Amino acid sequence: MIGSFLRSLRRDARGATIVEFALIAMPLCVLVMGAFDLGHQSYIRTVMQGALNDAARRAAVEDPAFTASGSTTEERVENTIAQRLQAITPGATITISQSNFYDFSGIGNPEKLMRDENGDGSYDAADGDCFSDLDEDGQYDTDTGRSGIGGANDVAFYQADLVMPRLLPVAGLIGFSPNYEMSVATAVRNQPYGEQRTPPVVCGDEA
Repeated sequence: MIGSFLRSLRRDARGATIVEFALIAMPLCVLVMGAFDLGHQSYIRTVMQGALNDAARRAAVEDPAFTASGSTTEERVENTIAQRLQAITPGATITISQSNFYDFSGIGNPEKLMRDENGDGSYDAADGDCFSDLDEDGQYDTDTGRSGIGGANDVAFYQADLVMPRLLPVAGLIGFSPNYEMSVATAVRNQPYGEQRTPPVVCGDEA
């Protein structure tokens, strides 16, 4: 009788589906949440890049029109971007940095050598090398950026950095950071509504 019961138990498949689903439920949930998380990040990045590009183009004219508040153009740019992202980035910290350059080639590059006495391609103050003082601080710099969006014909560089908590608890399941961290940037040349200031040339024995 016991043997008959065991044979019957082996043939009984009732409840097998529940056991099988239990085995795949957790991986399936992680996969779905991970896909949603990546999609949400992509959406935020796209909206943030679009808002940054739009604000940069608006700020490129002499008297830009913004609906966002602010006492300066830089403040209105920041507030415009924040307003565009407010609805889709709850709890986010958004940092907007704005700088300007004499031309596009100055972004990420040192100040341009105008005279290189020994021809080694680097600035040597003791040799009397001369450079174009693009940020007009009287010193040779490897970063030529000036604060603010600059004036006519300057190249304005904008960068937006965002940190916000993830919407879904996927981080703890697969070892991700609990926050989104992303950055977008754009550069726009201001319209030539006036004369662009010409940076002075400074020499090592004069600095």
